[in-house]
Amino acid sequence: MEDKMKKSLVVAASALCLSISGFAQAKTLKMAYDADPVSMDIHEQLSGGTLQLSHMVCDPLVRWNQELGFDARVASGWERQNDTTVRFNLRKGVKFHSGREMTAKDVKFTFNRLKNSEDFKGIFVNFTALNIIDDHTIDLVTEGPYPLVLHTATYIFPLDSEFYSGQDERGRDKAEIVKHGDAFASTNISCTGPYTVSSREQGVKVEFDRFADYWDTNSPGNVDKIVLTPIKEGPTRVAALLSGDIDFAAPIPPTDLDRVDASNKVDLVTMSGTRIITFQMNQNRRDELKDARVRNAIVYAINNKAIVERIMKNFGTAAAQMSPKGYLGYNDALQPRYDLAKAKSLMKEAGHEAGFTLTMMAPNNRYVNDYKIAEAVAGMLAKINIKVELTTMPKAQYWPKFDERAADIMMIGWHSDTEDSANFYEFLSMTPDSETGYGQYNSGNYSNARVDELTLATAKITDDAKRAGMLQEVEQIMFDEAAFVPLHWQDRAWAAAKGTHIDKIVNVMNFPYLGDLVMD
Repeated sequence: MEDKMKKSLVVAASALCLSISGFAQAKTLKMAYDADPVSMDIHEQLSGGTLQLSHMVCDPLVRWNQELGFDARVASGWERQNDTTVRFNLRKGVKFHSGREMTAKDVKFTFNRLKNSEDFKGIFVNFTALNIIDDHTIDLVTEGPYPLVLHTATYIFPLDSEFYSGQDERGRDKAEIVKHGDAFASTNISCTGPYTVSSREQGVKVEFDRFADYWDTNSPGNVDKIVLTPIKEGPTRVAALLSGDIDFAAPIPPTDLDRVDASNKVDLVTMSGTRIITFQMNQNRRDELKDARVRNAIVYAINNKAIVERIMKNFGTAAAQMSPKGYLGYNDALQPRYDLAKAKSLMKEAGHEAGFTLTMMAPNNRYVNDYKIAEAVAGMLAKINIKVELTTMPKAQYWPKFDERAADIMMIGWHSDTEDSANFYEFLSMTPDSETGYGQYNSGNYSNARVDELTLATAKITDDAKRAGMLQEVEQIMFDEAAFVPLHWQDRAWAAAKGTHIDKIVNVMNFPYLGDLVMD
C-alpha cells in the first residue's frame, strides 16, 4: 500500500512538473505588420491582409507549403472521381471556436458564401456545386475539366454555419457580406484555426489567444498569445524590432535590409516574390486613356528599372507583363520598355503633345514603398506633359476609393491566388462583370474580347503546353495595347528576434502560418 502511494505521488509530481513546464513554454508573440485586417469577415475582401487573418483564425481544406505543394488541413485527403469531381474527406473531431464540431454542412455553407462574395466569386466561377456525401465527405464539382481544383480549395476556410445563422440585434442576417460596412460578420468570427480573436481595436491593436481545442495537436507551435500592432512606417517598424519592442516585423523595407541583416539581435528571411505592382488607367473616366497610343506613351515614360534600382534598392524585378518567370503565361519576348523619346512621339501622334491633367491614387502602407513609387511615377509623367494630381492614403481608406474607381490612375498589386497566370487576368484585366466577379479589380475598365475568350478557355485546358501558348498570347495582347502599367514583382522580406523561428512558417504567398511558430 505504501509503495503504491509513493508511486502515485511520483506520478502526480511528474504530471505537475510537466504541467508547469508546459505552462512555462507558452509564449507571447509581439508582431507588427504595416496594417491590420480591415474586417473580421474573411469573405469581405480578397487581399493579403484578409488571407493572413484567415490562416490565423481558420484552417483551409488544404494549404500551400513552402515548396508550393499542397498539405492536408481540415481535409485529411482527396481523390478525383471523374473529370469534373474531386472528393474530399474531412477530419473528424475538428472544433469551431464556438465548441461545435465541423461537418460537411459547414463546408457547404462556406462554399455558398464564397460564391456570393463580390471578391471571391470570380475564383469559384468554374465550380458548379459542393455536394454533401455524408457528414465528413464532400464532392467539389466543376463545370468541365479544371486544372486548379486544389489551388482553389486553399481558399475554402470552413466557417461555423450555426454561428452565422439567424439575425443580429439589429435584425440583419448574420451571414450577410457587407463590403466596407458594419455587418455581424465584420466584427465576429467562429472558425477552426489555431487562434481566437480576444480583442480588437481597428488601426491600434488586435490580440489573439491560442484555441484550447485546436484540432492540430501535432503542430509544433508554442505561441499562446499574439499581439498584432499595425505600424505603417517601415523605419518605425524596423526600429521597434531592433529595440526589442516586438518579436516579428513585416514587411522589411528595402532601405532597411542591410541594417536588419547586420544586426546580431534579429534574423532576416527573404524570398523572391511573384506579386506584380501596377498602375491601372481608367478608360471610362478619361477619353484620352481610351487611346492605346496614350496608354503606351505612359508606359514608355515610366522607367520601372530605375524605380527598382533606386526606390526598391534592387529588392524586386522590373516587369513588362503580369506573369512572373516560372508561370505558364510568362512571355520571354516581353521586356521593360522605358523610352522617353518614344513616349513623346506617341503623345504627339495621339494629338496630346501639350499634355493634360490626370488624378492618381495610391496607398501609403500596402505595398513596399508604394507612395514613393507613386511620387516617382508622377514626376516621370510630367516629362511628357501629363500633370498628375496625386493622393495617397492608408490601406483602410484606399480600398473603398479603389472600389469606387475614384481616380484616373490607381495602384494595385496582385499575387496570383492560385499560383497560376490566369488568376491575374481573371481579376485585373478581364471585362468587369459583377455577376461573375471577373474583372473585380480591373479599375482601368480595360476590355478585350480575345483576352476574355482566352482566359476563360484556359480554365478547361489540362495540357500545360497548350495552356502556356494561350496565356502567353494574353500577355502579348495586353503588352501591345498597354492594358496597364507594369512596374515590378515585389520581393518578400520578414525579420524576427533571434529564437523566433519564422523561417519555417513564412512563404512566397506571404501568409505566415503562425499557428506552427516555435519561439525559444
